[in-house]
Amino acid sequence: MKIFSASQLYAADKSTIERQQISSEQLMERAAVALFSWLHQKMQGAQVKIHLFCGIGNNGGDGLALARHLWEHGYNIEVNVVSYSEKRSEDFLINLNRLKERKIWPNFIQDGTAFPEIGTEDIIVDAIFGIGLNRAPGSWVQKLMYHINQSEAFVVSVDVPSGLYLDRSVDNREAVVCSNIVLTIQAPKLVFFLPETGVFCEHWEILDIGMDQEILEETRTDYHLVGKSEVLKGYKERKRFSHKGTYGHSLIIGGSYGKIGAVVLSSKACLKAGSGLVTAYLPRCGYLPIQTAATEVMANTDKGEDHIEDISYAITPDVVGIGMGMGTLKETKEAFQNFLDSYQGPIVVDADGLNILAAHPALLKKLPAGAVLTPHPGELKRLLGAWKDDFDKLKKAKQFSKKYNCILVLKDAYTITISAGVGYVNSSGNAGMATAGSGDVLSGMITSLIAQGYKTLTAVITAVYLHGKAADLAVVKTGFEALTAGEIIQSIGQAYISLTAMPEPIQEEERSSE
Repeated sequence: MKIFSASQLYAADKSTIERQQISSEQLMERAAVALFSWLHQKMQGAQVKIHLFCGIGNNGGDGLALARHLWEHGYNIEVNVVSYSEKRSEDFLINLNRLKERKIWPNFIQDGTAFPEIGTEDIIVDAIFGIGLNRAPGSWVQKLMYHINQSEAFVVSVDVPSGLYLDRSVDNREAVVCSNIVLTIQAPKLVFFLPETGVFCEHWEILDIGMDQEILEETRTDYHLVGKSEVLKGYKERKRFSHKGTYGHSLIIGGSYGKIGAVVLSSKACLKAGSGLVTAYLPRCGYLPIQTAATEVMANTDKGEDHIEDISYAITPDVVGIGMGMGTLKETKEAFQNFLDSYQGPIVVDADGLNILAAHPALLKKLPAGAVLTPHPGELKRLLGAWKDDFDKLKKAKQFSKKYNCILVLKDAYTITISAGVGYVNSSGNAGMATAGSGDVLSGMITSLIAQGYKTLTAVITAVYLHGKAADLAVVKTGFEALTAGEIIQSIGQAYISLTAMPEPIQEEERSSE
């Protein structure tokens, strides 16, 4: 699913109006009907008080049109117009007049006006600012937003939480409405998925208002949201006449004294995700642990007892995953450098492999083309340097990816994969994944899919999704706090099943009851 910029959404609005031969007011009415339908389905006529806060632009026009539909269906509403400017949009004025024709008189809030009282059981519709916001709200509007946030009422935002920009971080975190749910028009917004801005929207849902599909399909975007349908397009179904060699040989390199578990987790995940063969290369102290904990995984030991000193193996792997628990000692760093001097195959670099690269940037030029790097936020900062905000971070990540011809996997609440200037935002996963070893599991899964013959970018996107989906399935049984990396591994199979399962057919008695 594409994630559009503000300018692209405005262009899609214009194209929809021209191609479908409708007015901008009619398009606004579609949005209002979609907003009302969502609320009406959830509320079923409940007589809680609904406070609508409407700006004086098109987002406010959506709110006024919604107010009309709520009033016509008997809901208890209070309409507040936030007059932050003398300028009003034409469609806002059309819908304001329609309210007045029905004897619905909004409260006009200006600088110095007392804010309305809001009960904790009330509902707030936030339609103050939309995607066109390009400067910080005035100080009194910021106070109104603070008033809304302090009310403890349930907040529904129209399109985006008021105060968020679409293309940069916020100026003042107190000047953004905190939404319980955002009903976003036609497509998700990038700000929903970034740590600095995503905190303002607890949940979001897309409302389809019938925008021109041709222009949406033609428009190339810098970011895509990855869900089940996107992953399923690249899924490689297993063939009956195949064998373990068909699905590749993965080599997992890492581990040091006290951190053998990282290699165990990565190797297990690699095998569970479908690699035909998995060999773990680790220091001698890891031989018994890996043979005991992962009996299906083959072991190849380094000459070093407690850490890797010389990466040397006789097998020919299809892909290498390296760095998990490896440490950054001088001998290990030199072994890693020597390995990069000779290895030119597919590679996934994680954890201490990334830390070594960050400490010795010259090694980045030795990475094979298309290398996959999987940093968490701390490792990413060591690679890229500091950034001023999340948008700057993404800009730097794209530059880094192009410079070193690599794929960056930015692990976070919404993991974003960066490749060739495009970002792929993962939709699966949950807060329980903030646990030791979760990243080792992901690196093993990415390695596995590359071994199985997936194109590298497809392997990364698919593995990231399945990793999050496995955690979503596991957390139902464990809860967020008790989820462990091992339980994510155990749910990888169910994640595959959920990906490929067909919907249950509708039974005859179900059809007749509709």
